[in-house]
Amino acid sequence: MSAPAGRGETAMIDAQPSTLDERVTGLSASSAVLLAAVAAGVLAQGGFYLGGRLVVCGLVAVAVVIAATTGSRIDRQLVPLAAAAAGLAVWTVARGLTAGGHWPTVLGTVGTLAVFVSAAALTVRADAGERETLVRWLTGVGALVAVTGWIGAAFRVPIWAVAVEGRLWRASSTLTYPNAAAAVLGGLALLALASLAARPASTPRALTAFVLVTGLGATQSRAGLIAFAAGLAVLCGLLRRFFAGPLLGAAVAVGALLPTTAVDAEPRPWVAAAGLVVGALIALVRHRGALVAVLAALVTVTALAHAHWSAVVANRGTLASWGRSHATSAALDLVAAHPWVGTGPGLARFVWLDDAGDAVIARFVHNEYLQLTVELGLVGTALLGVLIAAAGAIVLRARGGSSLTWAGSTAALVGFAVHSAFDFLWQPAALPLLAGLLIGLAGQTVRSEEVAPSITGEEEE
Repeated sequence: MSAPAGRGETAMIDAQPSTLDERVTGLSASSAVLLAAVAAGVLAQGGFYLGGRLVVCGLVAVAVVIAATTGSRIDRQLVPLAAAAAGLAVWTVARGLTAGGHWPTVLGTVGTLAVFVSAAALTVRADAGERETLVRWLTGVGALVAVTGWIGAAFRVPIWAVAVEGRLWRASSTLTYPNAAAAVLGGLALLALASLAARPASTPRALTAFVLVTGLGATQSRAGLIAFAAGLAVLCGLLRRFFAGPLLGAAVAVGALLPTTAVDAEPRPWVAAAGLVVGALIALVRHRGALVAVLAALVTVTALAHAHWSAVVANRGTLASWGRSHATSAALDLVAAHPWVGTGPGLARFVWLDDAGDAVIARFVHNEYLQLTVELGLVGTALLGVLIAAAGAIVLRARGGSSLTWAGSTAALVGFAVHSAFDFLWQPAALPLLAGLLIGLAGQTVRSEEVAPSITGEEEE
């Protein structure tokens, strides 16, 4: 349970009566529009390109207006976050003016910061029951991403999977970028596992968690798996539980899928489908002895069928990345050349020579912390540190009970922070929006001074 909110400290307080939106969706109008922004961003390639970004930002703006018309106000616990984001936005604009920055990047950064803070402020105002409903809707959106990505990888559907470097078919769903899909699925999988901890016997919750983790595996994102492992370690530590059923089931399903994802391999989608069914059945198993037997069988089959994994292991079974290593080296050179104020937003280009002596130019370094330092300098990095500290303060302030929403959101935020060191996750608008939602879900329960229940709406013993 989360600690009760202090007097006068609830965020964006309102006392509006039940509306048609709340009766139909279980969400307030502003939360429903915020959820629509997430769904729209996922459908529009994560909101990476201008059209999708405008849709995401526009829907979030509508949600803010709806909340404002009810007399809602931002609470003081959100003020440090908003101030830190404003400081970073002002510095971005200042560097854009002084360095002749790329203005689409400047405006995109400012819009992303506004979306991030707005999502946190709108979500933190929801009570425990609405948060539970929001988690269900979010994991439902994630399940659609996972299913379409799995279909894309298994059946080689170009709109839902990408043949990366002509080697492996990797699930990408409508986000069209496997690592972005992995970021969405990893965070939502942790929320789903926390939800399952509240009702371990729930078949829908177990299957939802299984589908999300399977979708994550289908992306074959190394950074996504590392980030998920970090978040899972936090979640298991907080709840003192391990989710063997869904995780083993997902391992079986992904194991059946991966051999057929090699571009030069014969497609075997029905083998992958059979593995998916078997994995789903395993996800529902709760008997510890049976799960141990499944694990032993999985290890044995993997060892015997190692030849079928050779292409996947050769490509994804290493942490080495030629392009990223060179981009990182080039980025560090730029930091050394412009340490305090950076190159300017959107102006950095990372250049190196390939084995043939030809120049390779990259726009992103695949490390958001380093990317920001290159473009905005150590001043920008310090402002980012303040923003992260403000977000962390909101999360830690709500600690003190056994709220599963808090545990799942906190674990997902840890995963997002880790993943951001390996991919450009802050560029698509949908991902910072999701991060803001997670901060709001992890914040103190508001609209009431009662103790917040668990994710199920029922107090844990």
